[in-house]
Amino acid sequence: MRDYELVFIISPEIMDDSVPAVIERINNFITEKGGTVSENKQWGRRKLAYPIKKVSEGNYILTNFQGPPELLTALDKNLKLSEDVLRHLVIKLDEQPVSA
Repeated sequence: MRDYELVFIISPEIMDDSVPAVIERINNFITEKGGTVSENKQWGRRKLAYPIKKVSEGNYILTNFQGPPELLTALDKNLKLSEDVLRHLVIKLDEQPVSA
């Protein structure tokens, strides 16, 4: 199991009260594929640096999770097919060095 960070932008067409349902759907996908979600942070609605799909703002979400490397391929495909998610980025967190 490796540690990852997922940042994704939810479309502004999704009402603010429906954002937790989208987050829960993504968390369930991660756990179904053998991962565990440790933390979700909602950064809120923010202006995008450039328009994506003709929208200029979105809800930013940061998710920390652990999972096998095979999970990333399935998660990437799922998020690309989702109409609720404008963009996403997964980062592998470095392992902490052991000090002597």
